[in-house]
Amino acid sequence: MLHYDGMSPEPHHANIVDIFICHRFAVVKFMEIIRRLRTAYFMLNIIWLSFFFIAFLCAAYRLFILGDTTAFNDITLATFTLSKTAFEIALGLTGVLCFWMGIMKIGEKSGFIELLTRFLSPLLKRLMSEVPANHPAFGAMVMNLSANMLGLDNAATPLGIRAMQHLQTLNPLKDTASNAQILFLVINTSAVTLFPLTIFTYRAQMGAADPTDVFIPILIATYASTMAGLIAVASVQKIKLYDPIILAYLGGFSALVAGILMYFSGLEQIAMQQQSALVSNFIIFTLIIVFMAGALRKRINVYESFIEGAKDGFQTAVMIIPYLVAMLVAIGVFRASGALDIALNGVRSFLSVFSLDDRFVDALPTAFMKPLSGSGARAMMIETMQIHGADSFAGRLSSIVQGSTETTFYVLAVYFGAVGIKKARYAVACGLFADFVGIIVAICIAYLFFA
Repeated sequence: MLHYDGMSPEPHHANIVDIFICHRFAVVKFMEIIRRLRTAYFMLNIIWLSFFFIAFLCAAYRLFILGDTTAFNDITLATFTLSKTAFEIALGLTGVLCFWMGIMKIGEKSGFIELLTRFLSPLLKRLMSEVPANHPAFGAMVMNLSANMLGLDNAATPLGIRAMQHLQTLNPLKDTASNAQILFLVINTSAVTLFPLTIFTYRAQMGAADPTDVFIPILIATYASTMAGLIAVASVQKIKLYDPIILAYLGGFSALVAGILMYFSGLEQIAMQQQSALVSNFIIFTLIIVFMAGALRKRINVYESFIEGAKDGFQTAVMIIPYLVAMLVAIGVFRASGALDIALNGVRSFLSVFSLDDRFVDALPTAFMKPLSGSGARAMMIETMQIHGADSFAGRLSSIVQGSTETTFYVLAVYFGAVGIKKARYAVACGLFADFVGIIVAICIAYLFFA
């Protein structure tokens, strides 16, 4: 029974009120995130439905106007063929995902994220001068970016949301994105990925002779998109990129990438591909050893950590089956109807007017889909590798494009939705500009390495 003395609420009563208020606040925030996610998924819903409706219209045109009686047979057969293919791909991914997710779990526990956090903190403090020096937002932001660099998506997302929540406490206009929030979001959507695990995994499953031969091209492309996003935001926010600390970081990164480009551009094409694969494999296996050594140094049970991550890999492989089926079947009927060929042939015809090489056109579906839908872009990449081959020019280019940026609209919906921001200001424009630069550089790098 609750008692009230007329002056102050009984302690248990106060606890109940506080709990009720906290739970209600949490529910409101959760519903706001769901609302934002529904906006992102609404766009994906429109794209997915469009594949089927356009395929139907193209098949009807082939049947009733051109007299092609095989049109509807082609798209119906595609639904069965691609459904089976999607499951087989997911099944084949299970072992590879289990291994690499296990390795990444070791890297997570070895303290590698903490090391990257210490390394990147001075740069972020200069770029976001309005955020107090010892504010907890810096820790969450750097850990998020570090997790993204290592391809730890499951760890990166909650850290990113936490960083946005910290930044929101400094935001005077709660429904409008602050400068710091926009900069963090754009860096996130174009963030450098040092370890594009999922792309290597899909390439291995699709039969690539060397799944990691796109590692250095991806590194260059994702660096270009990150720099483009940073420069775009800095130009709007009047950030002084000539600050000595900022120049030291950006100059060091740029010198490294420029050195890589200069070295490989001076090689013959075959030697370039061979040495690129050698360097990529050396770096990747060295990282594995570094992760294990760090875990041993911290007296962590490496085997148990690996098993823990491998279990996550198995769950991920099972979880992606419905998404693969949905997107691969939609893209399959779109291609079987002839609609995709019509669109790509239109681009080729335009390029032929200027006598330009059109080999990159087959990878454009991945590029167009990337800012809109991560699962859609992944399905486009797989479909391109399946049709043209994992080691074809289009197959490699689609892999580089896939690794060049994040999914702008999805990240915006999740991160801004988590803190109730409705007015994104120039965040979308800067994010899309970074995507565009990343895609253009990906195409140029693919011609340099693989044409």
